[in-house]
Amino acid sequence: MTELVKYAVADGVATLTFDSPHNRNALSRQLVTELYERLDRAAGDDEVKVVVITAAGTVFCSGADLSEAAGGSMEEGARGIVDMQRRIVEFPKPVVTRVYGAVRAGGIGIVAASDIAIAADDASFALTEVKLALAPAAISLTVLPRMTSRAGAYACLTGAKFTGAEAADWGLVTRAVPADELDEAVAAVCAELSSGAAQGLRETKALLARDLLDRMDARGDDLAALSGRLFGSEPAREAMLAFLNKKK
Repeated sequence: MTELVKYAVADGVATLTFDSPHNRNALSRQLVTELYERLDRAAGDDEVKVVVITAAGTVFCSGADLSEAAGGSMEEGARGIVDMQRRIVEFPKPVVTRVYGAVRAGGIGIVAASDIAIAADDASFALTEVKLALAPAAISLTVLPRMTSRAGAYACLTGAKFTGAEAADWGLVTRAVPADELDEAVAAVCAELSSGAAQGLRETKALLARDLLDRMDARGDDLAALSGRLFGSEPAREAMLAFLNKKK
């Protein structure tokens, strides 16, 4: 089986790289399972102080794997998306996302769940669920607290594309930089984080994550159920099949 999440450690930084070009780094069961395993490995390595999530190619993450979603129960899948965000939010070490290229739907949940997100200023974001007769239910747990309310309403209701620079203005990402400066900016942030003491980083992250985790505890089940209901509806099935056929 081809590995979909690469793992490498250097200078106290564990880099997790999505490498699933056949489906534009979509959140397939295999990719998510490997992401969890790599996070567990980084959590157990005392030499690792920071985790970076990045992706190979021109797409950071295209969201849920619709080829899987169209053929099965999505409430379970939505609970998986909630769990994935929780894993990142409650992870005991700082998580930085490096965003280059396109990021959609559930991929934006990864960005929002991370502690720090650095994006290329021309990266392309979109919350496209509305166009598939869906709502960004599961990822709203992390996405909406990051964004201003006006920006969240615009992005979620229109499904329109927005840039990394706009994502920074709206609060979704920490900082946007020119694409040719992205690696340097991520490395600089990782160096700053690595200068912190392990206990200080762990306890400070837990303090910062408390509100998001409370939100997940209070609303995660209901939003996963909503997502499952919408995915199972006839309008959504028709929209997803039309989308898949268009891609073919």
